[in-house]
Amino acid sequence: MFLFHTKVELQAYLATFHKTNQAIGLVPTMGAIHRGHLSLMEQSLRENGCTVVSIFVNPTQFNNAEDLAKYPRTLERDLAIIRSLSDHIVVFSPSVEEMYTGQTVAKNFDYDGLEFEMEGAQRPGHFDGVGTIVNKLFEVVQPTHAYFGEKDFQQLQIIRKLVEKEQLEVKIIGVPIFRAQDGLAMSSRNERISMEGLKKSTFLYDVLKQAHALFKTEEIEKVNQFVESQFKNNSTFDLEYFTIADEETLKVVTVKQAGHAYRGFIVAHIEGVRLIDNLSFN
Repeated sequence: MFLFHTKVELQAYLATFHKTNQAIGLVPTMGAIHRGHLSLMEQSLRENGCTVVSIFVNPTQFNNAEDLAKYPRTLERDLAIIRSLSDHIVVFSPSVEEMYTGQTVAKNFDYDGLEFEMEGAQRPGHFDGVGTIVNKLFEVVQPTHAYFGEKDFQQLQIIRKLVEKEQLEVKIIGVPIFRAQDGLAMSSRNERISMEGLKKSTFLYDVLKQAHALFKTEEIEKVNQFVESQFKNNSTFDLEYFTIADEETLKVVTVKQAGHAYRGFIVAHIEGVRLIDNLSFN
């Protein structure tokens, strides 16, 4: 495994791959590596001559300073987990100063309105921060492919829009959500939840599956009412929102139309931790 902390060192190492036109895969992460991250790395290792994993907690995508402060930073543990997967992965773990060169501010992006839906409405400016750091990573690594998990489906669609609008030469690969055996979507934030809380958190996926089943035969309003009732009867969770949206536009839908792909999105809080999940309703 190779570890670099500066852009100059990383680019010097990658120069040979660029010169020989070998494919480079990029897996952007904020650390606290889990099995879901490894599934992204595994696909990149299969499809590229070189795989770069970035570990960087990006301050400009956090709306809440307390959330940023609490975000797990476990570099040594992360490196050990990555090393157990492969000795051929390149890890890029820069400082905030290295990535932002003294100006820790996000660039403003136009994602054709995708940034104002769901998470964008709840966390103003969040996707400007995401676009800023991903764009910086693309500039440094110049990857052939970049891998993002479908757990953050809105982010995935926004990165695709970023690449389209900025005319970047990188292919964005969406990787299916990696779930524990009980169905819980793997997330770095799960580390902040007690064992008892983790057992209860499978409730989110269970509700999504039941909502999907209802969606096949019932109107959207009835599906929404069902989800709300489930959370009213479960005091463990505080439901922030549930919505059914068009996968392409991310706009909330109230009426089903033929030829459209839909997805259910859910956000809820347990033990002060904000959990997100989603499921294709097709």
